Amino acid sequence: MVDLLISGPEGKIEAKYSHNNAHNSPIVLILHPDPSRGGTMNTKIIFRLYKLFVDNGFSAIRFNFRGVGKSEGLFDDGEGELSDAASVLDWLQQYNTNSKVVWVAGFSFGAWVAMQLLMRRPEINNFISVSPPANTRDFSFLAPCPSTGLIVHGDKDTITSFDSTKILSEKLQKQKKVNIHFKSIKGADHFYENFTDQFSSTIDNYIKDSLANLK
Repeated sequence: MVDLLISGPEGKIEAKYSHNNAHNSPIVLILHPDPSRGGTMNTKIIFRLYKLFVDNGFSAIRFNFRGVGKSEGLFDDGEGELSDAASVLDWLQQYNTNSKVVWVAGFSFGAWVAMQLLMRRPEINNFISVSPPANTRDFSFLAPCPSTGLIVHGDKDTITSFDSTKILSEKLQKQKKVNIHFKSIKGADHFYENFTDQFSSTIDNYIKDSLANLK
């Protein structure tokens, strides 16, 4: 893992990156939760996602949105953070020109930004959305959702609504040409405290199955 400062729209973006030396390894961009609520690239769920992808052979990058850690700029409630994500994805693709498998993953606020990026970057062909804030953020832009992916939510989440996410998932599952998987983790809160093993196995199984289907 290396520490990076990547040029972004508001200055430097602080990132951590693990490179897989296979010439066509898959790549993934991982987006952290709401900075105004203390979210950073070192949030436990983000680190766990990062490690799961690295262990499955991905070149993986996580980064701090503007105004967090060493990343320059100020919190922009989504629009600027989307621009940050696009810049980091540009960097990731520049250093992995042979990668044909491009994923995006996000947690909470980061899941919302990730899904917006998905709409704007057709090269992204899979996603993992953890506890998306479907009750407080507008997801109507997913019309239609352009990619297959996994949505995970704890049913005891008191920060982002499990019911709202379930309704969103059911709506997306009706679309043709994509396969939206929804996994509820019974008893888990927003941060999956005491459910990290179940959370990890859910993500790990989905990654492994998705990669196996490409072969």
